[in-house]
Amino acid sequence: MRLKILESVCDRPRAVNDIVSAVGATQANVSRHLARLAAGGLLTREKRGQSVYYGMADPLILKVCALMHERQTG
Repeated sequence: MRLKILESVCDRPRAVNDIVSAVGATQANVSRHLARLAAGGLLTREKRGQSVYYGMADPLILKVCALMHERQTG
């Protein structure tokens, strides 16, 4: 699940609802994983009005996402 979440925010920060739709899990489940990924320093968290957006905290994580994608399609 956490890898799916990271892949969903590889290209740009996304709102929690968008991440939930992208990974196909419940909001409670995704929110729990997002909190842990942010606490671990892998994701940034930004509140914009009523929405919370998560994005990549480190550009190196983008390389991990690219490798994951390549492995899935390769």
